[in-house]
Amino acid sequence: MRPSEEKKYESLSPFELKNKLIGMAETRHEKMMLNAGRGNPNWLAVEAREAFFRFGLFALRESEKNLIKAGFGGMASKKGIAKRFEKYASVHKNERGMAFLKKAYAYVKKELKINGDDFIFELVDGILGDHYPTPDRMLSICERIVHRYLEQEMWKNNKKIGKFDLFATEGGTAAMDYIFTSLMENKLLHKHDKIALGTPIFTPYLEIPRLNDYEFIELEIKQDENKMWQYSDKEIDKLKDPKVKAFFLVHPSNPTSMAMHPKTLKKIGDLVKNKRNDLILLTDDVYGTFVNDFKSLAAVAPKNTILVYSFSKYFGATGWRLGVIGMHEDNVFDKKIKALPKIQRNKLYKRYKSVILNPNKMKLIDRMVADSRSVALNHTAGLSTPQQVLMTMFSLFCLVDKKNVYKKRAQNIIKERIKDLYKGVGIPHPDNRYDAHYYATIDIPVLARKRYSKEFSKYLIKNFEPIDFVMRLAEEKSVVLLDGGGFDAPNMSVRASLANLPDKDYLKIGKAIDELLAEYYGEWRKNKK
Repeated sequence: MRPSEEKKYESLSPFELKNKLIGMAETRHEKMMLNAGRGNPNWLAVEAREAFFRFGLFALRESEKNLIKAGFGGMASKKGIAKRFEKYASVHKNERGMAFLKKAYAYVKKELKINGDDFIFELVDGILGDHYPTPDRMLSICERIVHRYLEQEMWKNNKKIGKFDLFATEGGTAAMDYIFTSLMENKLLHKHDKIALGTPIFTPYLEIPRLNDYEFIELEIKQDENKMWQYSDKEIDKLKDPKVKAFFLVHPSNPTSMAMHPKTLKKIGDLVKNKRNDLILLTDDVYGTFVNDFKSLAAVAPKNTILVYSFSKYFGATGWRLGVIGMHEDNVFDKKIKALPKIQRNKLYKRYKSVILNPNKMKLIDRMVADSRSVALNHTAGLSTPQQVLMTMFSLFCLVDKKNVYKKRAQNIIKERIKDLYKGVGIPHPDNRYDAHYYATIDIPVLARKRYSKEFSKYLIKNFEPIDFVMRLAEEKSVVLLDGGGFDAPNMSVRASLANLPDKDYLKIGKAIDELLAEYYGEWRKNKK
């Protein structure tokens, strides 16, 4: 492809460019395309799903106890439902999924002190899906269980952090959409406000602020490639500027897969506490479970943080669309809304008055629920109840796994793949305790400098469009990677997902990168003569 044509494609999001790369990479006969562009994992958590479907059969049996006509079950009855479940579990004790269900049931009763009838009935009613979600923000027992999971995974069981209100959403992407909308509707952000972005970053966080709905002024808080993609103190100090209204980041980062060093987390927490108690923090923590002893921004600045978590990657559930938004019950957002000028508070009162008798007391997270359905459809808002039940099953699966067997296995899958990728490239793989290893970002000009020469590296940058390497990788090697520059990573860097291909393919991808770079080098040497 000519440079002029490549330049046209540089305006596309990496995820849209990917479609062109796939078209270029698709070949016939002996060759096979290797697409490591998307982060969709090629594994899924089996045991929790077995329990989900097994529990669904129990729920159907409960419905049939109140049969209306042949083939028409009725609504389940709550009274005595826990005892009936215990009997069902005993009869089907050797069926797949039942061992975990029994552990989960015991955990909920013993450790969470939840009444057995209340728990089983909410899940039965939820999995049958015969009601609108009630409460619409999230089923109450499901919320308690998911909250306990987040406590364990996001802030290491520190009870002092306090309670977060949760809103179950259609994955992390819906969560982002709802958050941006409600921050604007409730005058917490305005057009042309300055916001900080932790870069490199998942591309929608770059693209959404530039839409005419928002037109935010962006300030980059840059990770340092030379310091294992950590934020320097100098970069974090940019947040001291009172003109910066919000700081959005993915943590661990995407595409660099790096969690923040504890010192950086503490620095942000201290900054918010002592100088910027008005700062809005939005953290997307979907990859947190791939880092041992992970700690979210919600742990160091809970009252200022909007937490987004998705179950998609860890449990292989991207198609289920399972996410949550979390906000501390005592947060700065609700205080900011109460402190708005009277004219704005009156407008918001009118916006939400069909939902609640006194909108002035309505929390931001409940306003998000209403905003997610254009307010007027609030009565049918909320994530589908079967999805909430599966989310709860995933949470319980990890809560009863006291030895973190699943976590170790999930982490080992991608750790082995990253070793093979870098072995194929011919360089040592990064080994850092803060690395989630979910993605690998390889800076091609840096690799060129280290392997060949500084002069060759400069030649690449000067003579080729930033997406030329991923274009040729697709066309000539049938390997699809994403352009790192589209994430605000260095130009001509590539992002490979370590999650979505069989293990054996990562060595091949690494070798393809190595071979293509060697071909560029050969062309350069030839042109020099």
